[in-house]
Amino acid sequence: MNNKVSIVTPVYNSEKFVSDCIQSVQDQTYENWEHILVDDCSSDLSASIIKEFAKTDSRVIYVKLKKNSGAGVSRNKAIELASGSYIAFLDSDDIWHKDKLGRQIEFMVKNKHNFSFSSYDVIDEKGNVLSKSKKVLNHVNYNRALFKNPIGCLTVIYNCDSLGKHYMPSIRKRQDYALWLKLLKITDAYGLNLNLASYRIVNNSISSNKLDLLKYEWKIYREEEKLSFIKSSFYLFTAVVLKLKSYFC
Repeated sequence: MNNKVSIVTPVYNSEKFVSDCIQSVQDQTYENWEHILVDDCSSDLSASIIKEFAKTDSRVIYVKLKKNSGAGVSRNKAIELASGSYIAFLDSDDIWHKDKLGRQIEFMVKNKHNFSFSSYDVIDEKGNVLSKSKKVLNHVNYNRALFKNPIGCLTVIYNCDSLGKHYMPSIRKRQDYALWLKLLKITDAYGLNLNLASYRIVNNSISSNKLDLLKYEWKIYREEEKLSFIKSSFYLFTAVVLKLKSYFC
């Protein structure tokens, strides 16, 4: 397989974890990739760490935004610059398992899937496993995804040769979910039930406040998807119920 993968990574004050992130990409058994890391005006050592990797590996690409704009803008800049046939997503505090790209690209090519995701586990700041991977859905369409986002951002790959490049809306949170819904209007998504990545829970991370995230889900339903008030209320209520169920099951 010679399909190039462009890996999208937004970076903001990630000096504690960005080395592990980049190293996990360099350790991939699948070697045809470019890793585009977009610095959202970090004030720590993130930039110098990334540049050190870039000195010895031309596949590691450092880009800096002119002003702090959020993860969505950072991801969109990386998508704009991407030259690969596939676009994949990996946040700067998360890591991939070494066979992630190889297994997932093989899965997509073999089955002619244009949009895929996989299982992943959850780790803490020190890399300790907090939650082992749960079985993902084998198949997700637009209507199913409206009930609750079943797709982990760090596992997504989509074929931009087939689907074209698609970008995230300019909202501060939940941009990834909005993009999945956009893609699901074009094609269905297919889950690979292999644990191929680790999602890191970081204190004070942008995704840590669950109640705050619900406000952005509401914005997606109403402003991005243009759903009625009744439909938006129904899907948001269902999302809350499913989230609560997942905590207690």
